[in-house]
Amino acid sequence: MRTRVPGIARVALLALVAGPAAAADAEHGKVLFETCAACHSDRTDALGPSLKGVIGRPSASLDGFRYSNPMKRANLVWDEENLRAYIRDPQAKVRGNRMPYGGMSDPKDVDDVIAYLETLK
Repeated sequence: MRTRVPGIARVALLALVAGPAAAADAEHGKVLFETCAACHSDRTDALGPSLKGVIGRPSASLDGFRYSNPMKRANLVWDEENLRAYIRDPQAKVRGNRMPYGGMSDPKDVDDVIAYLETLK
């Protein structure tokens, strides 16, 4: 006799089985971030603001960094959703920002970079 698993239970079971394989890879994100680190470092003369502790931080809020007016007006909190949209297409998320970066198209790569940013405390 065959037992049928209800739809919701089946989805939950699949999520548990697929979870670790689908999880973001912070080590791969670190490799991808190397190009970002050219501008985003802890140096005082860096072109971009430090991204250490960026998760949960309000946009344009680091003392000592000269943000663009569009970034100052953006009034964002850098949570995963806002970071995901910004990394994918910075100009679409904050039109007129100064970051000379075209964006990252692979959603898995974006998730990996965010996973790496979460390690920067």
